[in-house]
Amino acid sequence: MSSSLFIGRLQQQPVLCDGAMGTLLYSKGIFINRCYDELNVSEPELIRGIHQEYLHSGAEVIETNTFGANSFRLARHGFADKTREINLAGARVAKEAAKSFAAWVAGAVGPLGVRIEPLGKIAREEARESFRQQIEALVEGGADLLVLETFGSVDELHQAILAARDVNPAIPVVAEVTIDEDGNALDGSTPETFGPKLEEFGADVIGINCSVGPVAMLEAIERVRPLVKAPLSAMPNAGMPRSVEGRNIYLCSPEYMASYARKFVAAGVRFIGGCCGTTPEHIRAMKSAIRAGEAKKTTGPSVSKPEKAEKAVATVPLAERSRIGAKIAAGEFVTMVEIVPPKGTDATKELEGARFLKSVGIDGINIPDSPRASARMSNQALCLLTQQQAGIETLLHYTCRDRNVLGIQSDLLGAYAIGIRNLICITGDPPKMGNYPDATAVFDVDAIGLVNIVHNLNRGLDIGGNAIGTATSFAIGVGANPGAANLDEEVRRFEYKVEAGAEYAVTQPVFDLRLLETFLRRIEHCRIPVIAGIWPLVSLRNAEFMKNELRVSVPDEILARMTKCANAEQCRNEGVAIAREMLIAVRGAVQGAQISAPLGRYASAVDVLEALGTQQAATVS
Repeated sequence: MSSSLFIGRLQQQPVLCDGAMGTLLYSKGIFINRCYDELNVSEPELIRGIHQEYLHSGAEVIETNTFGANSFRLARHGFADKTREINLAGARVAKEAAKSFAAWVAGAVGPLGVRIEPLGKIAREEARESFRQQIEALVEGGADLLVLETFGSVDELHQAILAARDVNPAIPVVAEVTIDEDGNALDGSTPETFGPKLEEFGADVIGINCSVGPVAMLEAIERVRPLVKAPLSAMPNAGMPRSVEGRNIYLCSPEYMASYARKFVAAGVRFIGGCCGTTPEHIRAMKSAIRAGEAKKTTGPSVSKPEKAEKAVATVPLAERSRIGAKIAAGEFVTMVEIVPPKGTDATKELEGARFLKSVGIDGINIPDSPRASARMSNQALCLLTQQQAGIETLLHYTCRDRNVLGIQSDLLGAYAIGIRNLICITGDPPKMGNYPDATAVFDVDAIGLVNIVHNLNRGLDIGGNAIGTATSFAIGVGANPGAANLDEEVRRFEYKVEAGAEYAVTQPVFDLRLLETFLRRIEHCRIPVIAGIWPLVSLRNAEFMKNELRVSVPDEILARMTKCANAEQCRNEGVAIAREMLIAVRGAVQGAQISAPLGRYASAVDVLEALGTQQAATVS
């Protein structure tokens, strides 16, 4: 469709854009360490397929997969020299997908990911040149308009607008900032400031994207509207932000987003779509809502309130939720052992192990969810069998990998109904890490969003804020990785988890005490009880696997100790000795220990716990 028709169409009726690209790529098994923009070149069919999903859902505009395709961001992946190729490919793939739908293609341009002067060392002219390189390729590839999105700095957005006008003065430019919960851009600019400024800079459409969920965005839009003449745009996330390398994964139901699509239209928005967390299902629901015309146009700003907000109930104190919760709340040292679900349907060995562990005083059995994304018995089923037949409390690992938000809530309500009270909320391994590379993932939310869901259920509300009747009372645990390659990101995510409602954390296996000590110092401001993961190695090969494939920090001196073992028995004994040393060393810094039992050797786990001073390990205070 012609670029010249776009603004005219906006003046007549709302135009629907698409939703998130990164969310869908992640759900299809493309992990976050990939350069998503480069997929335009290496996997164009994958990108074209996502565009077509949105077009089939009713999107009239699709954005190119080029949000981070500027020279600065691409340089982090070693692709700076392919800036033109990646953007050109992104525009052409989108154009090809759109041609049979008579849809517009918007060239997506995000911030540079570096600070520009006066706050950074990148000159404004240098920033503008980087934007110009990207925009030239997008326009050459056939982009009908440009969407400059997720800018926290109005000054940086100005440089992008100038670059767009340098390339093509006539191309429609949508300029969108990202805001905080108070409605301000991340540089502090208020809606009353950034709205008129963007119009002064020459943007054809002014709006907000990403940021917070629909409620706060609507309030900011209503503050901008009376101050500008340009059409407005709104592309909210599907919920609250969870930052991962500048891309956010959020959650809100399609129905909820659709209800706010009507509110945005009523508030004067003419270009509407979705950002992080939104899917074709969200866009389809928004399309239906807009088409239905249920919202009436307003001539001035209105006060918007969320739809019916159910009253939350008070959460049950942690000490009353479970025996493990009581020990954590009392500051007592907690002991647990991990039992992996069997590959078949026979859990005899696992149940015998659980009975043995109970007999020596272990507090709980920690049951992972299809570890390494392989196919095993449901860990929820094993939790139930263990509690019923072994009489010991369990901790259910619950992952986001295979479930959408509706399935998550359904699963958790079912788990509570059958007596499970302790959760460890984790994102989960992508299926491509396991034995089934063709399996797909869902990842509607990550661990942070999952904690939010459980916290809501504990308050008697579903994710939409609707009452569910009797509230759950889960003890909410999360994972932590003291040896994460990007510790800053790990700490940020830990802060989000605590803010969302996490009450204790279980770490990955600890072999390097310095990393654990550093991590504990970094989280002191948001500290919750931390339970250290302890893994008794069984062989040198096991140690090498942990270090090189699972990317767990295993110091060279530990590898050297395992190398000296002459046979399998010596290796197992040395592994237990190392684990005992780790447990003794961390005892004063953490509030519990989770001992793994490689190859189902539960006696080895007990041998490790004996280092606490008694075989009745769970009674040690």
